[in-house]
Amino acid sequence: MHAPGSERLSRHVLGAGDAAGLLALFARLRARAEQRLGGTVEIITIQEAGLDGFWLHRLLESEGIRSHVVDAASIPVARRSRRAKSDRIDGEALWRTLSAWLRGEPRVCSMVRAPSPEQEDSRRLVRERDSLMRERIRESNRIRGLLAAQGIGGYDPLHRNRRAALAGLTTGDGRPLGSQLKKELMRALDRLELIMAQIAQVEAERRELLKGDEANAIAIRLLELKSIGPDFAATLALEAFFRRFDNRRQLAAFAGLAGTPWRSGKIDREQGISKAGNRRLRKTMIELAWLWLRHQRQSALSQWFFKRLAPGKGRPDNGRKPNRRIFIVALARKLVVALWRFVTVGEIPEGAALKRI
Repeated sequence: MHAPGSERLSRHVLGAGDAAGLLALFARLRARAEQRLGGTVEIITIQEAGLDGFWLHRLLESEGIRSHVVDAASIPVARRSRRAKSDRIDGEALWRTLSAWLRGEPRVCSMVRAPSPEQEDSRRLVRERDSLMRERIRESNRIRGLLAAQGIGGYDPLHRNRRAALAGLTTGDGRPLGSQLKKELMRALDRLELIMAQIAQVEAERRELLKGDEANAIAIRLLELKSIGPDFAATLALEAFFRRFDNRRQLAAFAGLAGTPWRSGKIDREQGISKAGNRRLRKTMIELAWLWLRHQRQSALSQWFFKRLAPGKGRPDNGRKPNRRIFIVALARKLVVALWRFVTVGEIPEGAALKRI
């Protein structure tokens, strides 16, 4: 804490989650500063964006305290190979960052725009479905692995007759499945079916959530384009286009698709994308870019991709043909900007085909 009229920083320690203690501390500090100055003072705070979410930020703002949430990775640090780090050092760095921000220094850090509680809550379904899908893949792969150890292949745990098919399986040397292995597989199928039922429930709740909401209009708008289905539309609407972007660079940085050049003197090379944004959005856009090439081959974006991969074009990789993975990321960046313009100003991506209704 830095009080007006003082040249020293003071440090106060509270237990994690002690909101009442924090507000009481602020009240004491405010009263002391106002008594010293003979007037009112304003409390301004800064905190790093982390696993605590935004509850503390909302609590402070509800109490009339101006709160700032900063992206910790955007705070400048010493570039020594070994540098000291402690809570005291980090706190002083946050104080210097806030002071520079309040002075109006440009690009001293990146402040986070806290979503509203409704926006934050609506994204839970998309993220829960993503987690459940990973669990389904992990459980189905485990079942296949148990059967592969017995010389059995071709079994699909996701098929509707999975239990009947399991009963008729025999090992690679012609034996029936062991009793304990069969019980283990049946319990694994129970878990898999529970996950599948939860996925169906989450998808139904997501459809209900999008009805009559602002995100619903964005999702419906995106569904007009070929290659975009309900999953992609909901993810884009709830993870990206729910907020306002001033320009395409902000959008690309938010998606983690911004380039990271390394230029100093005669050195000029590209290090790849930063990956410092929303990883779910970045994953969705790269998957969507591949589908865009399949279903929107006549669009200007797809033609740009195919042209850059033509022989003698693009960026060669150690003298070999251009790497498709490099250009699919570039296409994902162009595509997210085109979709942003589509949902905000109604500009249809050049050459893109709409679905027939």
